[in-house]
Amino acid sequence: MSIRIRLGILYGAVMALVLVILGTALYYFLYFALNAEVNRTMEQAAERVAASARPALMPQMGLVVGFLEFDVFASPPIYVQAVNPQGIVRRTSSNLGGETLPELPDAIAAALQGQTVWRDVHTPDAHLRILSKPLVLGGETIGVLQVGTSLNSIDRTLHRLLTILGVGGIVAIILSAGLGFFLADRALGPIDRITQTALEITRTEDLSRRIQQVGPQDEVGRLATTFNEMLERIERLFRTQKRFIADVSHELRTPLTVIRGNLDLLRRASKVSEQDFSDVAGGDGRRQEMLEESLAAMEREADRMARLINDLLLLAQADAGVQLRHELVEIDSLLLEVYRQGQALADGVNLRLTTQDRAVVTGDPDRLKQLLLNLVDNALKYTPAGGRVSLGLARENGWVRIDIADTGVGIPAEDLPHIFERFYRVDKARSRKHGGTGLGLSIARWIADVHGGHIDVESEVGEGTTFTVWLPEARAED
Repeated sequence: MSIRIRLGILYGAVMALVLVILGTALYYFLYFALNAEVNRTMEQAAERVAASARPALMPQMGLVVGFLEFDVFASPPIYVQAVNPQGIVRRTSSNLGGETLPELPDAIAAALQGQTVWRDVHTPDAHLRILSKPLVLGGETIGVLQVGTSLNSIDRTLHRLLTILGVGGIVAIILSAGLGFFLADRALGPIDRITQTALEITRTEDLSRRIQQVGPQDEVGRLATTFNEMLERIERLFRTQKRFIADVSHELRTPLTVIRGNLDLLRRASKVSEQDFSDVAGGDGRRQEMLEESLAAMEREADRMARLINDLLLLAQADAGVQLRHELVEIDSLLLEVYRQGQALADGVNLRLTTQDRAVVTGDPDRLKQLLLNLVDNALKYTPAGGRVSLGLARENGWVRIDIADTGVGIPAEDLPHIFERFYRVDKARSRKHGGTGLGLSIARWIADVHGGHIDVESEVGEGTTFTVWLPEARAED
């Protein structure tokens, strides 16, 4: 059963419940109001008649009493009759036409005992209500005064009300169910578009499609917006994945090609005599030198592949939520180690350690060192010979600030938001030339994040780049 039908049924059920409650309340309100008015009218009539009673003959002759107000109620719907203690009707109002009210011996007996008795009586022709109360004259109960009225008009009124409520309720339920279905259809229209878009994306694998949301930004509008944002993110991830596959393929293809070429060279060299190789190479001892160069080239490419694989493994562990060590780390000593290792990679770049406050953080020393090495290595790669890379450390308001500033080529403004994305390269040719994989900055940001810190970057093309690492300073209780 579709949501539209379920909502339509729900609307109808709610309307039915409301109508039943309101109809019941209205019915009983009118029922009690009409009956209360009838009872009040009957009591007033009985009081007026009883108050007008006068003795006409001697009491021992039975109930023969004059009623000054007896025939005031000659017109319907009030009927009046007087009954003596023997249960004999002695007088009736003219509107009874000589007839008497239905006999109620028990009510008469109770009234003679001083009680006021109400009875509803059904006859073939009418539904009557009869009030029986003692008739007192001179402090003595001399009979029973009975006042009656027809309830047929009340019954007809209540029956018409039930008919109106029943027919109107059925119509209202049908209309509310239809309205519920209509409103549900209107409300679920955008969801149908979302479903259709998702099906088309599944069928065509076109992640560039988006949902056209033209309605208000209500819950469904926000759902469409969120779905579009999700599609955009998935599309971006797929682009990143494709770029990753291309980059990794290239990174692996290049060293494998170099290794295969050098292996072919070594294989051919093993089949040629020393004298023949010297004649071809142009001198004695050249064979050993070329063999060593080939082995060194293969070693470099193998190291490059190992670095790439290690970086990929680390990022996979990051995605899996790997647990890092948590211990006190003297970050100033760690920065000094990185500075000394960076000296070996400087290659004509002036690497300087400008400031070095003493500072302690909590974290994994190996990963923190990798974070700093990645940033320093990145700065050295993109700073030409004669340029400068400066390292600095300071403490600021409970944070440890580490600056890695260079005077290199800089990063274009349009690339700055993306440099921490995995496999992203600002200059692909230069990155591959320097052996970069596009993973170093991603790893650096992940390490900073898991240590509760973050990395800021400022750059100007042609002037240089400054990476600032913020790490929370270790607290005394740590």
